[in-house]
Amino acid sequence: MAQESLAPIVTKMFLLFLFSKALVEAWLDMKNRGHILNCSEEVPEKFQDKISLEDHQKAADYSITKIKTSKFFKFVDLVIMLIWTLGGGLESLNTIVSGLALGSIQHGVVFFAAFALINMLLGLPQSLYTTFVIEERYGFNKTTSKIFITDMIKGLVLGSIIGLPIIAGILWIMEGLGSIWWVYGWAFLTVIQFFLIWLYPTVIAPLFNKFSPLEEGEVKERVLSLLERTGFQSKGLFVMDASMRSAHGNAYFTGFGKNKRIVFFDTLIETLDPDEVESVLAHELGHFKKKHIIKQLVKGVVFSLIGFWILGLCLNSEAFFQGHGVQTMGTHLALILFMMVSGAYTFFLTPISAYVSRKYEFEADEFASQNAKASRLISALVKMYKDNASTLTPDPTYSAFYHSHPPALIRVQFLEDLIKKGVSS
Repeated sequence: MAQESLAPIVTKMFLLFLFSKALVEAWLDMKNRGHILNCSEEVPEKFQDKISLEDHQKAADYSITKIKTSKFFKFVDLVIMLIWTLGGGLESLNTIVSGLALGSIQHGVVFFAAFALINMLLGLPQSLYTTFVIEERYGFNKTTSKIFITDMIKGLVLGSIIGLPIIAGILWIMEGLGSIWWVYGWAFLTVIQFFLIWLYPTVIAPLFNKFSPLEEGEVKERVLSLLERTGFQSKGLFVMDASMRSAHGNAYFTGFGKNKRIVFFDTLIETLDPDEVESVLAHELGHFKKKHIIKQLVKGVVFSLIGFWILGLCLNSEAFFQGHGVQTMGTHLALILFMMVSGAYTFFLTPISAYVSRKYEFEADEFASQNAKASRLISALVKMYKDNASTLTPDPTYSAFYHSHPPALIRVQFLEDLIKKGVSS
């Protein structure tokens, strides 16, 4: 069958996947909204002595507001996707860049830069509305206009310095290294990604936030004791000035090898007691000790290889280009088109990834219970649910499809079962 005759089939498949994704998203959002609304009149029994009805309803309102907003912007994103692809947007942008009469790789880099800038501007209304309307309404936003603009400029500069040379490298590999270019492209991008992960804690993150050493006191003593008895080596303990932008609290690991850092949001340190901070860190250490981070990195590398292989098959396929609305074949167009449309085809793998992530969360909770107090992890989680206005009652189907963490009720029940078994106190 000729490539041209396959193009209409590809178009139909693309539309089928794209609109199926949109319908499933809309259905799941509707279920989640209805479930949260139906459960908003009463705090779940397990949390009634810890969370007030007012806080429970605030979390419900916050979640429903975000669902309504995302519904609108998902529709906008769908329209933008169709304009870029079947509407001829990519083809038109390529024609404009062609007028500059640049070399092949330079043409591709300018094309990517223009595409990224346009997409950033198209996404600006959602970012502004989320930050200065929704987050502001519920008391979470601490970002000023100055910080917002500065962050955007820093992001553009950093994206240009790091992203454009990477794009140039991949395009050079695609054009110059023969039929197995996809293997070299995958290897190149993998090395770059690991280098950026290593570089992020000390060079990239400090461009956006201030990181201060964790102050002397009970929190630091407990953290150091936990690190010693679990055999974890870290480059340092830091507190990040997250309160400059948001009232949400969190803690995380960053970097790898000898460049690992433990970072606490200042909002978390202010909210939790020392033994609760210890239990939260024990959970994060569980991810490291159970090799979840390595497993996720390996998964990412494997899926990246599969993606490059599929891109290698699409590169010379007229049906791939024309079926997605692009008439001109070229390496930069193949790369951008593949990056844009692949999400529609892989969307239905989301529940598998979410299930694995939730499994890791249970394993990390069990590790935390063995090395800290499960009861204190429960109290820390409840405080975080309350302070972050996280709903206690997401729809089970929605949660199973999307959520990387178990719902509050299930997670707390799991920790309470560990206490009953004598695993922790």
